[in-house]
Amino acid sequence: MIQIDYPSRSQWAELLRRPVMNIESLFDTVRDILSHVQAEGDKAVLEYERQFDHASLSSLPVTPEEMDEAEAQVSDALKEAIHLAAGNIRAFHEAQRFAGCHAQTQPGVACWQKAVPIERVGLYVPGGTAPLFSTVLMLAIPARIAGCREIVLCTPPGKDGRVNPAVLYAAHVAGVSRIFKAGGVQAIGAMAYGTQSVPKVYKIFGPGNQYVTAAKQLVSLRDVAIDMPAGPSEVAVLADGDARPDFVAADLLSQAEHGIDSQAILVTTSIPLRQAVVEEIGRQLPLLPRRDIAARSLENSKLIVAKDMDEAVELVNNYAPEHLIIQAEDYARIAKYIINAGSVFLGPYSTESAGDYASGTNHTLPTNGYARAYSGVSLDSFIRKITFQEITPEGLRRIGPAIQEMAANEHLEAHRNAVTIRMQSLNTDL
Repeated sequence: MIQIDYPSRSQWAELLRRPVMNIESLFDTVRDILSHVQAEGDKAVLEYERQFDHASLSSLPVTPEEMDEAEAQVSDALKEAIHLAAGNIRAFHEAQRFAGCHAQTQPGVACWQKAVPIERVGLYVPGGTAPLFSTVLMLAIPARIAGCREIVLCTPPGKDGRVNPAVLYAAHVAGVSRIFKAGGVQAIGAMAYGTQSVPKVYKIFGPGNQYVTAAKQLVSLRDVAIDMPAGPSEVAVLADGDARPDFVAADLLSQAEHGIDSQAILVTTSIPLRQAVVEEIGRQLPLLPRRDIAARSLENSKLIVAKDMDEAVELVNNYAPEHLIIQAEDYARIAKYIINAGSVFLGPYSTESAGDYASGTNHTLPTNGYARAYSGVSLDSFIRKITFQEITPEGLRRIGPAIQEMAANEHLEAHRNAVTIRMQSLNTDL
């Protein structure tokens, strides 16, 4: 890992730079796949499943029989864990229900909002080196709470043509409507355009590799909404000299094992802690099954020593991490000054793993510095807010002249006239 002591502010931009991910270079390849799926539907998706996932499928939908088989294959211990996590995720997102607002802006002018669910949403859950059944819970549970009429899930099958049993069981627990064996760009295209089997959705959610990210960006230009821009997962740990180095090292490694392009950063005020963390990483890393992936990830990771906690906080806010862990004695005070982060974990026992799985918060979060402008997935991600207004004759008399004056000064005479003829009718009625 790269170690930097007391960097000057002129070094910050370079120091906090993420690993470069040139999504644009993939656009031509991805666009060709999307066009084929749009034109050929299921046939194209099945072809790409053979090519990319090495799965020979006769159809895309997961059958009820496969769902039953999956449930039988999941251990009781994992079922219990999934239900506990689902309950906590459900409780946290239930608490986010939109109450609405109703305002009388002038006598006779009433304005209000109503929340309505997105009718059909698409969830993408990648396969690859780790079956992310937790992501099924994180996406489908708030969609179900929001009232989405149809929840479509696409996930790649293994070479045997079957979906990971835990993914299917989590989908059952979370209330997914329909599941399809499709991965990568072809899955995004199927949900964006619709095929003979896969319905067209109105918004796509979920993580994926660079090709999936590129596909989501392209289809979002005119075909479908997406949850947020996405990049490799990341964590920052903000620690003082009293933090436990074994805890800090474990948190950095838990992020590093996601993938070789993941980034883990430590910002601390203590050189002795930094040194102890290096030693702990050296002890813990060889014990991990995914140690090769974690080791590659650590090449992108940095251990930074700041002159004091105020500077450390400013560094973290500049980085805008997806996950931020604060392991410091006065973490509650420090947390008040955090303004750019996807999700924050406070104190020595609030490991990021809790948010990834079972505390209840959502783990679908903005990466690559987008935490400066984006929120993570929440109940709001699955609803739309429609505004309503009702204007009485009294209300129009109060605001009509202002509307006429503003429209005239914007040279929009038809706008002005829509008010004028109503004002005249009111005067005639008198």
